[in-house]
Amino acid sequence: MTDGRIRSLLSHPLSLVGAGLAFFSFFSILSMFLIEAIMGKSNPYLGVFTYMIYPGLLLFGLLLIPAGAYLERKRRVKFGELPPYPRLDLNDPRTRTLFFFVIASSVVLLGLISTVSYRAYHFTDSVTFCGELCHSVMKPEFTAYQASPHSRVTCAGCHVGPGATWYVRSKLSGAYQIYSVLFNKFPRPVPTPVENLRPAQETCEQCHWPEKFFGAQLKVITRYGHDEKNSVRQVSSLIRTGGGSPTTGITAGIHWHMNIANEVWYGAADPQRQKIPWVRMKDRQGRVTDYYDRSASLNPEEMKKLEIRRMDCMDCHNRPSHIFRDPDGAVDTALLTGLIDSSLPYIKRESVKVLSRSYSTTEKAMEGIATSLDSFYLTQYPKLYDKRKEAIKKAIAEVQRIFQTNIFPEMKVDWRTHPDNIGHTLFPGCFRCHEGKHVSNEGKAIRKDCQLCHTIIAQESKVPRPADVEVAEKFKHPWPLKEKHARLACNDCHLRGRGLVAECATCHARPANAPMATFACSQCHLKDQTVQPQAACATCHPARSELHLKATHAAAACTTCHVPHEWKAARREVCMTCHQDKAAHNPQGICRDCHPFRQVAKAS
Repeated sequence: MTDGRIRSLLSHPLSLVGAGLAFFSFFSILSMFLIEAIMGKSNPYLGVFTYMIYPGLLLFGLLLIPAGAYLERKRRVKFGELPPYPRLDLNDPRTRTLFFFVIASSVVLLGLISTVSYRAYHFTDSVTFCGELCHSVMKPEFTAYQASPHSRVTCAGCHVGPGATWYVRSKLSGAYQIYSVLFNKFPRPVPTPVENLRPAQETCEQCHWPEKFFGAQLKVITRYGHDEKNSVRQVSSLIRTGGGSPTTGITAGIHWHMNIANEVWYGAADPQRQKIPWVRMKDRQGRVTDYYDRSASLNPEEMKKLEIRRMDCMDCHNRPSHIFRDPDGAVDTALLTGLIDSSLPYIKRESVKVLSRSYSTTEKAMEGIATSLDSFYLTQYPKLYDKRKEAIKKAIAEVQRIFQTNIFPEMKVDWRTHPDNIGHTLFPGCFRCHEGKHVSNEGKAIRKDCQLCHTIIAQESKVPRPADVEVAEKFKHPWPLKEKHARLACNDCHLRGRGLVAECATCHARPANAPMATFACSQCHLKDQTVQPQAACATCHPARSELHLKATHAAAACTTCHVPHEWKAARREVCMTCHQDKAAHNPQGICRDCHPFRQVAKAS
């Protein structure tokens, strides 16, 4: 077959379209490579065209060329213009030249396609592709990832891991995600894919070697108060990391759960694995013990519905990269590192206050934070405002940055959205099992003992010198906890954020129409955690009506009739507490017809 006849077969419209498409895609890919080299960094949108769209068009065009030639030859064979099968004579110089040209071109194209395919594989596993291509959807996760301890680990390193099997699985599951993004079908907030993650032994343990964990680690926590001086308080403790391998030390401490020496299984009753009614432990001797939550009595059918899982790293370290910090903790870090000047009065309190408010958009949050902080110092500290403008502006900018990196109103994501199981301050964490309610059939309970995980060394209002460090027996709360408050888990109060002011109304709501609803609780309750007011009522209510002077009432405490927080003085139900024989006074039983309660209610 001569080269002229071959060229005539390529004159089919389909071959011409394919050739044009192939040449356009080929030079577009080269152009994209050149642009990427000039820019010096990858761009998610250029990458999509370079490694996905243009290579696809190139392959499609190359397939159209022989498809058009085949259709053209089939037409000519039908009309007798060509024999049924082609003749290839390499003795013909032109045919031989064309043959070697096709072979050389195929090798070049194969090399280009292989290179692009290899780059495409890495591009789809890159942080740029995962975090920035769908930036409007994954902005919270990508932003938190950049500030995390794993910011140099690629997204695929944890979410996919090594091997082709999980790569294919991740891309297949990503098909629906692309559909969700294109048609705005994704939920807000985007849920954590805990059910699709690989076992930690196949991902985390590629870098972290559990058998080398042992001993304890010193952790120093610095907190700032909500008072005018932003008083500093430092807690030093030894975190009993421990380990799970008898070859490197005692198999105790937090990493006792790592399943090297023991197997721990549990059943979760909710998708976020926060409610765990059943735990099974198998030790090295093969002894199996089941623990059941006494507060959650489940029948056999409900037990079958539990998600059964063998405990690994991700059950505690469930937020290793996408960490959304609460306002109090984030402001503490900014104060400690000097990004916010701790000498500004009430800067801790005001910063946490503006960060804890609800905003519809990030733009409105930026405006609200700047306006609130600026107006606070302008009105409350006008002299300081004139002298410390730059420090106040720097503080405002840092508080805005804290909001932008931890709170995302558009996606409904903040520090409360995803539970973090490290510790037990904001969420139950350790107390999902170690709350003292999980008991075996033999009566053995999973211990709720602080000393299992950490030892408090010192609690200071300043950075202690080494010679001043003393071992403390237990953690001392900033304000004393008594009775039922002492039995609460940390997260019961701190779910709203750490650094709560010792104000009862934070947890105990008061009726909005109560005369004293605007008072601070401590104005009447002079002692911490007292139920009855300790302040004398006459302090605020000097005037006493005729009823109070009667002998039958003068001896009674004010709170006998004036029920705290409700103040039912003008209601007949209070009178009926003592005066049940209403007929003795009047048939209708309306106390205030005889007793001037209106004056009392007004005074209250």
